[in-house]
Amino acid sequence: MSYPQTRAVHAGRDDFAELGVHAPPIDLSTTYPVRDLDQGTASFDALVGGAAEAANPIYARLFNPTVARFERALAELEGTSDAVAFASGMAATTACLLAARQRGSHVLAVRPLYGTHDHLLESGLLGLPVRWTEADAIGDEIRADTALVIIETPSNPTLDLIDIAAVVAAAGEVPVMVDSTFATPVLQQPASLGAQLVLHSATKFLGGHGDVIAGVVACDGEWASALRQVRAATGGLLHPLGAYLLHRGLPTLALRVERAQENATELARRLGAHGAVRKVFYPSLGTVRNAHLAGTQMSGPGTMVSFELEGGHAAAAALMRRVRIATPAVSLGSVDTLIQHPAGLTHRVLDERTREHHGITPGLVRLSVGIEAVEDLWADLDQALRA
Repeated sequence: MSYPQTRAVHAGRDDFAELGVHAPPIDLSTTYPVRDLDQGTASFDALVGGAAEAANPIYARLFNPTVARFERALAELEGTSDAVAFASGMAATTACLLAARQRGSHVLAVRPLYGTHDHLLESGLLGLPVRWTEADAIGDEIRADTALVIIETPSNPTLDLIDIAAVVAAAGEVPVMVDSTFATPVLQQPASLGAQLVLHSATKFLGGHGDVIAGVVACDGEWASALRQVRAATGGLLHPLGAYLLHRGLPTLALRVERAQENATELARRLGAHGAVRKVFYPSLGTVRNAHLAGTQMSGPGTMVSFELEGGHAAAAALMRRVRIATPAVSLGSVDTLIQHPAGLTHRVLDERTREHHGITPGLVRLSVGIEAVEDLWADLDQALRA
């Protein structure tokens, strides 16, 4: 299957014929009978040690077949041998950082990132000091104890793009984690460019309907084993119902992303000509860093649009009050359009100076464009901006 549209429909369904089903089954068991103690002991040791599966699942914190099926599907979409799913995107990020501690005690990261990622790294809660740097300075910042390099592209919320292959080359033997949530596997496959860890807040586009919280990391077998060990010890396993919803959502992923991207491209163009808008951040307009990568590293500009209003915070607050079709709410990647204020919500945990330095101003608004009719979306935005 050469195209992501086809893989998204069929991934993770290779055992359906053997099972005699057409829809993904859900296994809600919390525990499994152990009639053969020796087999059970061997299975327990294998799963706690990071194995992908064992003869007996033993306990749902260690393994669940519905979760494993979604993991296989996501790995196929990302072009990796493995994937490990978690109860949230932050649980997935935490597991990556804890697993990386086996390799060193220092993290390099490039801002801007998702606000809670920034907060987790800056807080030092996991005992991994972070050094903030620019993408083109990573090679100079690598130390003997650097455990991980973290980037997000497109970045949240300014949509700057980072050259993944260049970062991987600069990092050398240090593994690179790419938060690819905004791009989805439809538009970008970081593993093909050398990234060892590809992170998704699966809550967003992979779920696509605003009804599941989840995270997933696509990676190779060695990293997957380490991440499963962390997940087993910390209890971060994704609930099987969430895994079912994610797997059910994958067949329409490409359609949703392509339709929302068409809408986003048109809305970005119109917003750029609106008198109430100071600047639009969108790759196809050339208004973000490394915008050219949207035609090479990414197969399109994506579905997210950020724009800065002339009236600052007051204008942003008024816009969020006045929209009627777009929902004023955090999160993104759903079939419906969401609008939010990064400085006041998702990136509130950053200090004001850091926010301003990275373009997260009081007048910046982030739009997660849905699949509605673009004329209805524009009429809604236009009336709210004019009012």
